[in-house]
Amino acid sequence: MDEAPHGGNLRKGRVSIPGQTYLVTAVTRGRSKVFTNFDHARTLILTMQRSEREGRVESLAFVIMPDHLHWLFRLQAGTLAELMKQVKGRSAAGTGIPGGIWQKGYHDHALRWDEDLVRVAGYLVANPVRAGLVRNVMDYPHWDGIWFVAENRE
Repeated sequence: MDEAPHGGNLRKGRVSIPGQTYLVTAVTRGRSKVFTNFDHARTLILTMQRSEREGRVESLAFVIMPDHLHWLFRLQAGTLAELMKQVKGRSAAGTGIPGGIWQKGYHDHALRWDEDLVRVAGYLVANPVRAGLVRNVMDYPHWDGIWFVAENRE
């Protein structure tokens, strides 16, 4: 089965607000471990960076797991649906995998004003440690966050 049985429920009540901070999760089709391939993960990262350069988002933190993406960003222009369609389409095309790589839909959470962004970002980027992929997040290559500067990574 390519899509979660309640995937349509993810769209109910969805609102896109410029300036709002969102945490988005997108899953690969069939939970395929597409992003264990270094080049495929880098293709996704370059696609997300392109969205930032185009002024669609301000990327705050992300982690690319073997079969899904967690991305914390501030929406700058357009809608969540437009952004995710573009990111998923461009990244799928960049991998060259026939039939695409993404499951339909995505989960989004609009953060409230009182949620601690640094705490949310820290929890997000620690996913590879919790999943047992690495002992230290610094050993995982596919994440970034504006609060985690290069000198803290060495």
